[in-house]
Amino acid sequence: MSGEFDGAYQRALTAREEFWAEAAQGIDWDQPWENVLDESNPPFYRWFSGGMLNTCYNALDRHVENGRADQNALIYDSPMTDQIVKYTYQELRDQVALFAGALANEGVGKGDRVVIYMPMIPEAVIAMLACARLGAVHSVVFGGFAANELAVRIDDAKPKVIVSASCGLEPGRLVEYKPLLEGALDQSTHKPGRSIIFQRDALQCPLGENDLDWNDAIAGAEPHDCVSVAATDPLYILYTSGTTGQPKGVVRDNGGHAVALNWSMGAIYNVKAGDVYWAASDIGWVVGHSYIVYGPLLAGATTIFYEGKPVGTPDAGAFWRVIADHKVTTLFTAPTAFRAIKREDPAGKLVSQYDISHFEALFLAGERSDPDTLTWAEKHLGVPVIDHWWQTETGWSICANCLGIEELPVKHGSPTKPVPGWDLRVLDEGGNEVGSGDIGALVVKLPLPPGTLLTLWNADQRFQDAYLKEFPGYYQTADAGYIDEDGYVFVMARTDDIINTAGHRLSTGAMEEVLAAHPDVAECAVIGVADELKGQVPLGFLVLNAGVNRPNGEIVDEVVVMVRDNIGPVASFKIATVVQRLPKTRSGKVLRGTMQKIADSEPYNMPATIDDPVILEEITDALKSIGYAES
Repeated sequence: MSGEFDGAYQRALTAREEFWAEAAQGIDWDQPWENVLDESNPPFYRWFSGGMLNTCYNALDRHVENGRADQNALIYDSPMTDQIVKYTYQELRDQVALFAGALANEGVGKGDRVVIYMPMIPEAVIAMLACARLGAVHSVVFGGFAANELAVRIDDAKPKVIVSASCGLEPGRLVEYKPLLEGALDQSTHKPGRSIIFQRDALQCPLGENDLDWNDAIAGAEPHDCVSVAATDPLYILYTSGTTGQPKGVVRDNGGHAVALNWSMGAIYNVKAGDVYWAASDIGWVVGHSYIVYGPLLAGATTIFYEGKPVGTPDAGAFWRVIADHKVTTLFTAPTAFRAIKREDPAGKLVSQYDISHFEALFLAGERSDPDTLTWAEKHLGVPVIDHWWQTETGWSICANCLGIEELPVKHGSPTKPVPGWDLRVLDEGGNEVGSGDIGALVVKLPLPPGTLLTLWNADQRFQDAYLKEFPGYYQTADAGYIDEDGYVFVMARTDDIINTAGHRLSTGAMEEVLAAHPDVAECAVIGVADELKGQVPLGFLVLNAGVNRPNGEIVDEVVVMVRDNIGPVASFKIATVVQRLPKTRSGKVLRGTMQKIADSEPYNMPATIDDPVILEEITDALKSIGYAES
């Protein structure tokens, strides 16, 4: 219906509390809220203050009680183990209740933290929901992170228990988790009381004095009921890269999160109870939290839980197989995945080999979607292909084409319009709104809608400094862009040093800290350069100490290994070059923006390894051309 979206958007702005109070009727409450929005302590706004609920109850128990006990809640599809395992809502609820009892036996209760460091196996979802059932605060750490990154998060969250597994499985390799966990515990100053380890068939790891086998933990447990918590109590901490090596612990609440995620499943994705929804991501990232676990289950849908990389030789048709086998109606993934599919199957022949007639929509996010990929997907899928924009901090979409409200025309390169609840503006450096079509900082006028970050864990001042200081009264997205005459948003570039690699937000500053630790490196810089497959990949520039007389290739190989060991393979750091000097301002600040413009000035495909020096020579020559030796 024409104008339905505009009406919803305006209502969310002009009658904010009424709008979200209606959305909150989709959630079961133990005690009603006193205030829809508590504005008594800005900028620390709180939603549904005084209300009491349990997120796990809303994700599982209420569906069991309301006729969906035998509907599939979760389908575990693992090409890595040749398994497909289906969990009904009752089966998943029962396993979650039992593991909640196991955590309670270890002293975990309301407000306690639990770090979850696991691969993509159902037990990871069970652990997350078990924490929510107890009112405990989970912090999931991506399994691709190295021991140092895990240690930093352990020290910040101070968990009572860590839940992990013996190994993770990836195409062509097995990743032993226990040595990484032990390395992290050796480095961390905080020492959790217990680690519960799920032993996988592919690898049985030895257990230490403070370790407890998962099966032993649940054997001695009784199912635990849901614990009612305040709507404003934290549900989880999710660490996102900062501009230094210290990550930021984004805090999400229970009430606002449940309301927003449940509302978004229908309004944005047009997903209804009983539909099958697949977010092809990892639970270590915000997409996994919001749209593998909580969103679909809150909405009573069936969520696909996929272990493996759905794109890559020899199975470029893995997406279509999963969609066909499980009758997926909606897919959410990163543009990287479809760039890879397009590269391997440019004619789209594999799509026609599967029955995907029930498929309704493809959503892309995590990095900017290029028009060529969008056009390819539209042509071969015959369904709406929707680019949408959001962040770890926001928890759900800032901008999207809300299919459940009104499908709007697609403009390639745009994530369409701000979603109801988001008062998005474009400001210049002085904080003034710019005109239509003019580029500026993309910001959101406070208060943010429900489900967004409350603050940073134990770092209220850092929260304000990182997100609210530059433009008082606004949340700074750290993205730049513009809004056109039709109200469509175009996100053009990052305004800080965070890069998006295959949908993963990574800090170039953290990588620079690792490079700088090499004994032969005097100075360094890391920038993100365009990559046809991954969106961006990091490129390192190294200035060596005087007197170093070693082959540059040896040093480059060593720093690549260092980044892998300290940050993890997820960084995709494979390329670096040695230069004489870095371009700097008179005050000594490295001109990363200038380097970025040079790197992005000519389209190219990044080489897979450092063996191909062509692009490195091009960028080095370009740096010389601007006289970086002098300025």
